[in-house]
Amino acid sequence: MTSPIAPELPVTASPARPRAGVWRRLVRRPLALTGLVIIAMTVAGALLAPYLTGYDPNEQMFDGLTLEGAPLPPSATFWLGTDLLGRDLLTRILHGARTSLVIGIVANGAALLIGTLVGITSGYFRGYVGAALMRFTDLMMAFPALLLAICLAAVFQPSLWIVAMVIALVNWVQTARIVFTETSSLAEREFIDAERTIGAGTARILFRHILPHLLPTIIVWGTLGISTTVLLEATLSYLGIGVQPPTASWGNIIFENQTYFQAAPWLVFFPGAAILALALAFNLVGDALRDILDPTQRGRA
Repeated sequence: MTSPIAPELPVTASPARPRAGVWRRLVRRPLALTGLVIIAMTVAGALLAPYLTGYDPNEQMFDGLTLEGAPLPPSATFWLGTDLLGRDLLTRILHGARTSLVIGIVANGAALLIGTLVGITSGYFRGYVGAALMRFTDLMMAFPALLLAICLAAVFQPSLWIVAMVIALVNWVQTARIVFTETSSLAEREFIDAERTIGAGTARILFRHILPHLLPTIIVWGTLGISTTVLLEATLSYLGIGVQPPTASWGNIIFENQTYFQAAPWLVFFPGAAILALALAFNLVGDALRDILDPTQRGRA
């Protein structure tokens, strides 16, 4: 007597790997972990600045200068020394981190929003709308970013939020170009044609099917863009058209103390090292996220 043949069970696809795996894979990379540590230390220093040093960033201390009126070198009292006005340099650097992080998040977030809207609109609708938006994007890309930022900053009254707006108006073009390319490719896929066939509206297609596929790219470019934003803000502040004193900014700290570069090199070295470290940290994290989130990079060493 033969046993009945058990019905063959349908093969189901294995569930997708949860997004939590991205974090685990990120912290396993030494360079990415180093970047995360630097970013965490910078954020903690910016938030806890009033409690870490006990000085006001604009306080000109009587004992903050030598008898000849020169800045004090690093010591047990002033860990990173003082600047040419007798202010504690560590306090100003910590408060300058607030400026860099606020501008980095606000300006880069606005640039991502503008670039994503322009890219996804031109990539999906195409035609005259897409052509006009992309030609405008090409026109913006033709101008050197720093020169365009200088022109915009010279027109408006420099302040923290104006600088953030200027940087956002300069940095959105790269995101728009990348999003346009990926949206154009996605719009021709079979599942998008199937959605149109069953009568799905434009909003549903864009927000339920195209935008989720763009999120990894947007996250990577958002992370990498913060480093560019930090460098551009420091450059504008150094040139005197960014964040204005007495508000502490890494760029204007270097600008204010550059005349003492030979006599007091720590006044330029420490804020310059902070700019380099934060920009490098976001680049390391962004590169790791690109390798993890980009399907073409998965499985590679």
